Amino acid sequence: MEIPTLADRLELMIVTSPRPRCGQPLRDVVDECLEAGATAVELRDEEATSRELYGRARELVPVVRRHGALFLVNDRLDVARAVVADGVHLGPEDPPLADVRRRVPDDFVLGYSTDDPAEARRAAEDGADYLGVGAVYGTATKADAADERIGPDRVAEVLEAAGLPGVGIGGIDESNAGDVAARGAGIAVSSAVMDAPRPAEAVRRLREAIAGS
Repeated sequence: MEIPTLADRLELMIVTSPRPRCGQPLRDVVDECLEAGATAVELRDEEATSRELYGRARELVPVVRRHGALFLVNDRLDVARAVVADGVHLGPEDPPLADVRRRVPDDFVLGYSTDDPAEARRAAEDGADYLGVGAVYGTATKADAADERIGPDRVAEVLEAAGLPGVGIGGIDESNAGDVAARGAGIAVSSAVMDAPRPAEAVRRLREAIAGS
C-alpha cells in the first residue's frame, strides 16, 4: 500500500473550536468529520487552561488514530508532546522554529503560519514541515485577520517559495475550496465545519469541491 505524503495528509484539515455549533461533543464531531473524509485535525482552543487542553487532546488522540489521520495541536508544544500528537502548529509569536526542531524527534511535524514568501523560506530553513497560509478569504475566527484577504494565488506563491506543502486557511468553504486546491494547496477550515448544523455533510461538500478542482 502506498504511504501517504504529508501533502496528502494535509488535503483537508479541520481546525477545531471548543463548542461546535451543532451541539454535539467535540469528540463526536471530529469522529464524524474524519469518517466523512477529513485528513487532519488541529486542536485549537485559545481560552482553555493547560489542563483542559490536555484533557481534550487526550480525548481526541484515539479518535484521530482510528481514522489514520494527522493530529496536530495549535501553539502548545508541551501539550502536543505530552499526548504524543503527530505535531504542533506554531506562529511568529511562538518559540523559534529552529529551537523547537532541535528539541523534537525527526518525525514530529512542525507547521508554521505565514503569508510572506521570504518568511516562508526562513521557516523551511529552520525546520518547518508545512505552512499554514492565510487568511485567504478573510476569517471570522481571528479578529486581527478579519479584513485580510490574500487570495489563492498568494498561497501558491508562499508554498513555492518555501518548497513545502501547506494549507490555505481563512474564509474557505465549499464555494472556494476548489480554487485553493487547484493551486496545489490543502485546505484548512474551522467555521465552515465547526459552525455547520451538520459538520459531516459540510466535510463531504468540501471534498467534492476539492475533487472538482
